[in-house]
Amino acid sequence: MHRHNRKSDQRRAALRGVAATEFAVCLPLIMVLLLGTLEASTMIFLKQTLSIAAYEGARTAITSNATVTDVEGACNRILTQRSVADSSINVTPSPLASQAVQSWITVTVSAPASSNSVIQGLFYSSHTVSAQATMMKEY
Repeated sequence: MHRHNRKSDQRRAALRGVAATEFAVCLPLIMVLLLGTLEASTMIFLKQTLSIAAYEGARTAITSNATVTDVEGACNRILTQRSVADSSINVTPSPLASQAVQSWITVTVSAPASSNSVIQGLFYSSHTVSAQATMMKEY
């Protein structure tokens, strides 16, 4: 015959209550850490994407007969493939055709973090992420 021990049942119930309380206290912290990690990873991906786009734009800009439209097209191909929203591209100096050989050309690509965030407005609401590449005009 199986006997229930009343003290044992009360102890188990108390332990379940303690576990539920600990979970309720720890869950918000775990969620903030999880969401923060997700957002940080998203911003690293955004920064890398902007760097690649700036590099590709600069490679296009240093060729002969390149135009700002060509540079923007090279950058936008990368940005579109990686779903970057609200980006801006700046090429200096401009116009490219009038730049002498061995002059430096800089392509800067930027995008607001809030438009490219997984959880908009939570961590990076007012930041703008940017990257630039500078190369010497070849010919």
